[in-house]
Amino acid sequence: MNTISTPKRAKRLLGMGAALCLALAFATTLAAAADYKLGTQDKLTIRVVEWQTVEGAFRDWSSVSGDYTVGPSGKLSLPFVGETEAAGKTTAEIAETIGKTLQDKFGLSDRPEASVEVAQFRPFYISGDIQSPGQYAYAPDLTVLKAVSIAGGMRRGADGARTERDLINAEGSHAVLSDEQLRLMVTQARIDAELAGKTEFAAPKDIASLPGVDGMVANETAIMASRQKKLTLRLQALDNLKGLLESEIVSLGQKAETQKRQVELARKELSGIDTLAQKGLVVNTRVLSTERSIAEMEGKILDLETATLRAKQDVSKAEQEAIDLRNNAESELAVERQKTVGELNAVTLKLGMQKGLIAEAGGTASAAAGIEQPTSFVLVRKGSDGKSKEITAAEDTSILPGDVIKVVRSGSPLVQ
Repeated sequence: MNTISTPKRAKRLLGMGAALCLALAFATTLAAAADYKLGTQDKLTIRVVEWQTVEGAFRDWSSVSGDYTVGPSGKLSLPFVGETEAAGKTTAEIAETIGKTLQDKFGLSDRPEASVEVAQFRPFYISGDIQSPGQYAYAPDLTVLKAVSIAGGMRRGADGARTERDLINAEGSHAVLSDEQLRLMVTQARIDAELAGKTEFAAPKDIASLPGVDGMVANETAIMASRQKKLTLRLQALDNLKGLLESEIVSLGQKAETQKRQVELARKELSGIDTLAQKGLVVNTRVLSTERSIAEMEGKILDLETATLRAKQDVSKAEQEAIDLRNNAESELAVERQKTVGELNAVTLKLGMQKGLIAEAGGTASAAAGIEQPTSFVLVRKGSDGKSKEITAAEDTSILPGDVIKVVRSGSPLVQ
């Protein structure tokens, strides 16, 4: 977290205020005001700043700010904030939750301000009797007619060879995506095991018996072992250094005690010599020599105490480095898990699309014959209860992110 100094406060305040206004205007345009409800695969850009009244400066929460994706569970995972429900909420509600959570967690007198904007909407999908069915990026004010245009328009006909080729391509893509889905599921299982502090993991039960999964588990186990070995060796090296420094501290303490005893003996000797010198029985040079020896020994004691303090500081540094190593390892795993979950969710959606393409590959005979047929549109939309429902649509029906559009000609099979 970076703090902006007071001399630059006014200029930064104006600049950040203008940037915030632009960000809010952009978010409003993209999300059709603040009423847009977030969902899985929506990508958000989050910026968090805090005005510190006492210091009169801004604090930039750079460790929280960044780009995030709503996961398949409908949650956002942010540093310090943790997992928070995002599906079904607006960007304004998410921003309020972030600011309140940070204030409560750290006991801040001033609540941090969060700017949350939709950087990229979750895609929409279109299938059926169109030229290029598939997944497409969502844009505001999208209608069924616009979506059909984006997908290349209605299917213009194809011969049997084209239909067969489309089927082969769809089946090949499905096979590749199925393999990728298994790999990501195994990777997620490995990351969850590492975050739980385990040294071993197993594939999820529902895929454990599938072909190729054992090899994937072996690869992820090797990655897990390598990372844990690297971390263990670095922690062990710091622990060894700490042990050496603690031994040095003990040794320096013993040397200091020895020097102190020698100083006491020298002082006793000096006391006796001083008495004899006053009586003229010894020369003053012997007194001076003894005093010089005492001063040198006291100087050595100070050097030993200074060396002891330095060794204790080095012990503290080694302990802090060990803590940082563990925290960094956990943070890297959390980021990797978020990325893996996002990829897994995208692959799962693409698999559903490929199944639809395979199902419809045989429904082009009428189009190939050039027969004009009535066209109907059906939207498959997930409701607030998490259940999907079908909606009969027209060309001017508005499309929402995540919708699946089924384009059906009379006489062709409806993609399931």
